[in-house]
Amino acid sequence: MKFKAVVAAAMLVAMGAGAVVAADEPQEVRQQMMKRVGGAMGAMAGIAKGEKPYDAEVVRTALTTIDEVSKTFPDYFPAGSDTGFETEASPKIWENMDDFKAKAAALGKEAETILASLPADQAGVGAAIGPLGKTCGACHELYRLKKN
Repeated sequence: MKFKAVVAAAMLVAMGAGAVVAADEPQEVRQQMMKRVGGAMGAMAGIAKGEKPYDAEVVRTALTTIDEVSKTFPDYFPAGSDTGFETEASPKIWENMDDFKAKAAALGKEAETILASLPADQAGVGAAIGPLGKTCGACHELYRLKKN
């Protein structure tokens, strides 16, 4: 069980290292950040679906990743970064930056709330991932361009 936690944590750290390796282009950095969040959500979804055994450290690491990303993610949307690098960022972000930042903060708050009373089993992770996913989705609905 500990080995699996170490492997999962190493994978999440490696995904985080991608943001450091990425060029200084904000589009690339934010794409790497979203990959980290996607990996974290995927780790928790695997537990929630019973595909992976419950592991408190994996859940804690995933939630911590989501919380950390949410705090700095909006910083990578400077003026002029609305195009290039196959960005899926909607122009609505720059039209309503305060709301975009509020949605990122809401994601962090949701992750912090779940961290404060860490789910103790698979069912708890399943119950927690719903509101967390809904918070993610609220931002995606408004501020992410649909892929063709």
